Amino acid sequence: MKILLTNDDGIDNTGIWAMARALYEQQNFDVAIAAPIRQQSGMAHAFTVHKKIEYWRVKHPKIEAWTIDGTPTDCVKFYLEDLGKDENICAVISGINDGANLATDVLYSGTVGGALEGYLHDIPALAVSRDIHSDLSFDEVAKVAAKYFTDEFERGEIFFNNINFPIKYRTDKPEFKFSRLGKRDYKNAFVRKTENGRTFFEIHGEIYDIDKREGTDIFAVENGYISVTPLHFDVTHHEKIS
Repeated sequence: MKILLTNDDGIDNTGIWAMARALYEQQNFDVAIAAPIRQQSGMAHAFTVHKKIEYWRVKHPKIEAWTIDGTPTDCVKFYLEDLGKDENICAVISGINDGANLATDVLYSGTVGGALEGYLHDIPALAVSRDIHSDLSFDEVAKVAAKYFTDEFERGEIFFNNINFPIKYRTDKPEFKFSRLGKRDYKNAFVRKTENGRTFFEIHGEIYDIDKREGTDIFAVENGYISVTPLHFDVTHHEKIS
């Protein structure tokens, strides 16, 4: 059995390699990587169409690794349906993302989008993120996340979970807390600039949390827990169906 890893921070990001090492060295999984060649944050579940997508093999002595000039969804879809179609891929893990993916940010997150593509292929999927200011190293996060994944995987159920690590643990050991999505917005400032006759704008955002009550993922990580939020793809407003 082989686990496919992806991310939205790119093939050179430290987090994805830490996750790979933890899975094959500590949990004895075979691992493959298919990750974007460049930063793809905010791409959600975007899929490239009407464009040629280049891809390259990355040399590594122990891990099959590919980098793809596309989105996290492109990476997962391309590997599952082409590059690794003859492999027994048992799960998709996306991350470790260098920055939280909490609350309504999951709708924009390329990290979550990559995991979602795995879930849409009817295999377990996990999105892993840590607070960008976290005291926890990628290797520490990877070790705990790999153990968590192994425990969940052994239950034999298909899941799609979003987990977020805090800045630091509230005690001397990691504690998981199941949480619902909070509601997060940003006070965006659009800065307009003109250079060489070209006009453009940059977005600078300040976090504004609308709902971080007890029970939310925001509350969990702010209180030193590892937040676990089970997700699914059905966005139907069932109460509106008579």
